[in-house]
Amino acid sequence: MISVLVACLATAFSCSMRDSPFHSQEADPYYLDVAASGRETLRDLFTLLAAEEGVGEERFTVVREIANELLKQEKYAKLAQFLTVWVADHPDDPYNAYLLLMTAYIYLKQDAEPMAAYYFDRIIKNYPDLMVRGESVHLACLKKLIEFEDDPEQRVAYYQDLISRFPENIDLGSAYFMLAQSYERTGDWDLAIRAYTKFLPFFESSIPGFPDAFGYAKKIVDFYNSPKDWSFESLSALREAVSSALEKGSSANLKKCRAKVNFFAMSWEQDAQDSNSLVEFNFSDFMAGNKIRYATDLDASSNANEAYLKTWGWSQRISTWYLYFRKINFPADPEIHGRWEWAGIYYGEKF
Repeated sequence: MISVLVACLATAFSCSMRDSPFHSQEADPYYLDVAASGRETLRDLFTLLAAEEGVGEERFTVVREIANELLKQEKYAKLAQFLTVWVADHPDDPYNAYLLLMTAYIYLKQDAEPMAAYYFDRIIKNYPDLMVRGESVHLACLKKLIEFEDDPEQRVAYYQDLISRFPENIDLGSAYFMLAQSYERTGDWDLAIRAYTKFLPFFESSIPGFPDAFGYAKKIVDFYNSPKDWSFESLSALREAVSSALEKGSSANLKKCRAKVNFFAMSWEQDAQDSNSLVEFNFSDFMAGNKIRYATDLDASSNANEAYLKTWGWSQRISTWYLYFRKINFPADPEIHGRWEWAGIYYGEKF
């Protein structure tokens, strides 16, 4: 979206630019149309600016003071005009990235996010980086562009730039996770898995909107790296295999049917994100001497993507288990995507 706006806004900007006021000893009356308290200050500053001949910090200081005075007077349109005309008239000014950053924030202050995004993008693509109060101008721009941008391909580009250029200045774990999320949206699953894998060492990273980011990424990575030889072509095939194992009382056959990664066993009340729900156990411990029975039909709440089979007779305090079957949602592997797996167990009667 931002890339489209760039072309449109650049055209509009070129048509609206005022003539440069910076070579005359007289200040442009347009910029002096402010409260009396600031008019003389601005007139003096423009006089100083016209007298500056060199390119350096002294001239930049005057430009910045003019900008600050216009900001103080809340003349946002004049301020944006002043800064953009200055940059256009002085393309070799080493402080242009900072001046355009000010321009972008002025537009943000007026809730004009598309215009602000245009300038953030322009700075990154066309101007060398600067350090302002200890922070990179490009880093500030990238953070804002990521905040505004919804297009996943463009977000990938911004996160790649962020990670490669500023690894010491960001939450690297969060950046890898959000890069992986963007790859998911573009359908680049191999790259998404790589990014999730790089995220896993940063398990302490806190990612807004993803309370269990680590669990989510680990499940995907583990599933991706597993043989996935426990899946079934259809729900009926899975159900038949499980029913046969129960009829025979074969814990070994049951084990062959269940998922080998991310298999859970928990009560209905337990949080699915609870790490204690992921278990590794032997069915033989709960079948010894018992005939495990199962319902003739799947539970009524079953649907096209998940199903529940009631079983009972297990040798533990809660003898009723619901076996949970689900259709595999894993576009990264078209051969597995859409097949069925026995993903877990719910203990107790279903509410």
